[in-house]
Amino acid sequence: MPKNIKVTQREPSHEHVTESVADLLAHEETLDYKNSSLNVGGAAGKKVPQIELPENDGRPAWNSKLQYILAQVGFSVGLGNVWRFPYLCQKNGGGAYLVPYFILLLLIGIPLFFMELAVGQKIRRGSIGVWNYVCPSLGGIGMSSLMVCGFVGLYYNVIIGWSIFYFFQSFQYPLPWSECPIRRNGTLAILEPECEKSSATTYFWYRQTLNITSSIAESGGLNVKMTLSLLVAWIIVCLAVIKGIASSGKVMYFSSLFPYVVLFCFLIRGLMLKGSVDGIAHMFTPKLEKMLEPQVWREAATQVFFALGLGFGGVIAFSSYNKIDNNCHFDAVLVSFINFVTSILATLVVFAVLGFKANIMNEKCIVENSEKILGYLNSNVLSHDLIPPHVNFSQITTSDYAEMYGVIKTVKEGSFAQLGLEPCLLEDELNKSVQGTGLAFIAFTEAMTHFPASPFWSVMFFFMLINLGLGSMIGTMTGITTPVLDSYKVQKELFTVCCCVVAFFCGLLFVQRSGNYYVTMFDDYSAGLPLTVVVILENVSVAWIYGTKRFMQDLEDMLGFRPCIIYFYLWKYVSPLCLIVLIAATVVEMAISPPGYNAWVEELAQERFESYPPWAMGMCFSLIIVAMLPLPVVYIARRFNLMSDGSNKLSVSYRKTMMKDISNLEEQDESRFILGAKPGEAPPSAPASRAFLTPGGTKTLDTNSLSPNICYGTSYQNAAISPTTPTTPTTPATPESDS
Repeated sequence: MPKNIKVTQREPSHEHVTESVADLLAHEETLDYKNSSLNVGGAAGKKVPQIELPENDGRPAWNSKLQYILAQVGFSVGLGNVWRFPYLCQKNGGGAYLVPYFILLLLIGIPLFFMELAVGQKIRRGSIGVWNYVCPSLGGIGMSSLMVCGFVGLYYNVIIGWSIFYFFQSFQYPLPWSECPIRRNGTLAILEPECEKSSATTYFWYRQTLNITSSIAESGGLNVKMTLSLLVAWIIVCLAVIKGIASSGKVMYFSSLFPYVVLFCFLIRGLMLKGSVDGIAHMFTPKLEKMLEPQVWREAATQVFFALGLGFGGVIAFSSYNKIDNNCHFDAVLVSFINFVTSILATLVVFAVLGFKANIMNEKCIVENSEKILGYLNSNVLSHDLIPPHVNFSQITTSDYAEMYGVIKTVKEGSFAQLGLEPCLLEDELNKSVQGTGLAFIAFTEAMTHFPASPFWSVMFFFMLINLGLGSMIGTMTGITTPVLDSYKVQKELFTVCCCVVAFFCGLLFVQRSGNYYVTMFDDYSAGLPLTVVVILENVSVAWIYGTKRFMQDLEDMLGFRPCIIYFYLWKYVSPLCLIVLIAATVVEMAISPPGYNAWVEELAQERFESYPPWAMGMCFSLIIVAMLPLPVVYIARRFNLMSDGSNKLSVSYRKTMMKDISNLEEQDESRFILGAKPGEAPPSAPASRAFLTPGGTKTLDTNSLSPNICYGTSYQNAAISPTTPTTPTTPATPESDS
């Protein structure tokens, strides 16, 4: 049977049909598009024996469009917007970095985000069900996506646990990380040496919070404080997702909106601080030459990729609870734009505060070095003639110190290095790049210690981090629970609780004293490459296997309008090419960069890069292999008929045999076996009313339409079919060429 054969109405035959093929072509009533179940916007008309509309299949739905948008925003806007994007902006040319980021957002981000929203909304299943239908051979996409969600959820919730610990520590004045602790030895009181060599915030993070070991090989046992914080984090996440979108949707009203309140408050407060304008000006001063570096474009593409949550399954899971005629194109553009604006807002806040911190540190540097110079003057190492007459050491300014430093450096050129004086330039302080935990738990916390009413701002900041992390964790957990609940009949609440309990015990790996090193390992290896492979296979399966033309037609039927033709070329050519380049660049980066981590050396009170030992190297690559393993396993299993294709309860071999029999019948005499006519007799023409009207004209009904009623056959339809309603067996969609 040709793969693109259309289902048409045939005249009933009074002759005996010797084969069961007639069951596949049951007598159908005239189908008009406007009254058909395939027309999502059509008015109710004459009822025909059919499966219920997807909206009535008992699947939960969002209470409102606002709730859904907030869920998508909460998932896509996460901790990376606060501590990753500003760092990349600073590192890659300031304002110039926004140009490649915005271009790649248009070329990769929005099209692929739109694609995930559309397939989830149309097929109304989680990631496993969606990709089982679109291309059964690549059904491992959904399973790999679920695996990555599991890995990321394990360590991501640990970061929420850290934020919870800092949140509760903020309810005291002065803040516990504002000063170095005093060590008493009898009557002698000295500063803690490790703290004195670093800083109070650095010491509090590495020693009092993590109590970190000097290498990944030293476990050090469980950190009790972090273990309790992780337990609280998992209890919060479990309560938020235990009822599915019925509970998580309500949580999103707060967790998605509250961070914006805090960011605006911090921006207003930050702009009132001395030096904030210096930080913002430094941030957005474009270094245009950076735009020519390939590394900048690679990092911009990676950030776009992860900022929208592509490939995790959360986007598909959330959209699967939408009405089938929801305008997902508008949603894709809106959420992407909100994500981009949030990154800009967070960058303004971060560098306004870091500009204030840089001024504080620069003034401290000037005071310390001025005292050195004053000591050299008193000991006659330096002559008083070198000091400009207008310089007042009790109120020395930045310009005064710069002038004095320049004179001394010129006159004492030969012995200047022995004096140990520093230039104390504000630019040097602003150029100190910090990201991730270093930004949130060290640099930002240090800046807040200089705020008036610092405990209030600290509470607000870490409560914001908790909510940002919670929004992303809800999306991640939904990306795990929705595909499983769609595929297997298990109790939602019980399964959710079991997932959280198992995740907590697995997460104990990250709350050892060496746990921070494992967080770094999972962050570097469990998601990057596997997710990029997952997304390019999603793109290829829709654009090249299912067919871009067919997908565009499905979108037109679903939305009521045809998306811009540019999406056709972006999905088919531009996005796959960009993703292939990104994968190649990621592999090259992994090959040339030695695998390792930054270990905290207690004796030196500073970080030092260490290479992973062999067993840890094996663990790193195991994360990549395990995350991508479902892709070849599912492909091979379905290629050799070892497992169901996931589209219905029939096995692959059974369906192939059935299709082969039909093909043989067609070759013998199609008119005899299908129409019940004698060999050689011309078949009667199909009724003219069989054609149905679409927004684009008159078409015949194509069984390959991207519809859940067709793609899932008996697997998901049984619950929605009335026991007294006769149904017609259906076959899953087959790959269609765009040519």
